[in-house]
Amino acid sequence: MQTLILTVLLLAVSCTAMPRALNAPGPCCFQFFTGTVPKPKIISVIKTHSHCHVQGFIISTAAGKEFCVSQNVVWAQTAFDEQ
Repeated sequence: MQTLILTVLLLAVSCTAMPRALNAPGPCCFQFFTGTVPKPKIISVIKTHSHCHVQGFIISTAAGKEFCVSQNVVWAQTAFDEQ
């Protein structure tokens, strides 16, 4: 019985699934850009993780800047769809 308890405790201590589950899922947006980024300047558009409180797109530009834009913005949705 003691061997079983010791084995279970060792497995619980060495389990890596729980710490990884606690890691942040990815970038989230907390403030949103309300302007427009010209299509030729957009390098990439990625969606924020589904666990973020508010869904958005992260727009990366050729100048090395990143903007958070709401997923409700039509031009951002179009840029995402056209990638």
